[in-house]
Amino acid sequence: MIKVVILDDDPMVAEFNKRYLQEIEGFQLTAITKSFNEALEVIKSEVVDLILLDIYMAGKNGLELLQHIRSENKWSVDVILVTAADDVESIQTALRYGAADYIIKPFEFERFNQALTTYKEKYYYFKKQTFLKQEELDRKFLLQQEKKQMSLPKGLTSNTLQLVVEAILEKGDEAFSTDEIAERIQVSRVSVRKYIRYLKEIGALGERMTYGAVGRPVYQYINKDLSKSTFQHLF
Repeated sequence: MIKVVILDDDPMVAEFNKRYLQEIEGFQLTAITKSFNEALEVIKSEVVDLILLDIYMAGKNGLELLQHIRSENKWSVDVILVTAADDVESIQTALRYGAADYIIKPFEFERFNQALTTYKEKYYYFKKQTFLKQEELDRKFLLQQEKKQMSLPKGLTSNTLQLVVEAILEKGDEAFSTDEIAERIQVSRVSVRKYIRYLKEIGALGERMTYGAVGRPVYQYINKDLSKSTFQHLF
């Protein structure tokens, strides 16, 4: 399990982040902290893999904690910013100090899920490797954002597409509905429907209509020509 600390001095926001985190498999909440010093004490005494870090708070802010962690070089902990700070200086500072992602409040669960899922993939992938070739590094991480923007229709992201594709592949030859995929990956039905429509339009999925017990039409889909290799350039 990936062990997480939430740092946010707003109890309501911290609770929302906690609930969102509990919806995603593979993460375990270690502590909710409200200040620089409180978070630092947890990092010193507990094994922490990831901090969900706000910037604005009384006393020393979140960026100062990130800078302190990096300057000390004692803890192999990653950071995802979850903050209302949308100024370029804060964003650039966070990225320069190695933030894994930057989520600007307010945000939807889908964006939070994308960030955590992408982080989880990288976390476990690097744990399994000793050395990497340039081609593999580029394909898995370094070039995927640029290729994603070039290849997908507006409004779709490669991270969510990967979640949808993997959930569909788990179905094998079994027909499935939009609701089933949405429930499996914890993304809204409206969003999943866009990805299903895209996969249908490019010929990767077949569609059929059935009728439920009360006579309402239900659209189901089946894997027609879908595999991870089909979208390797996006992932």
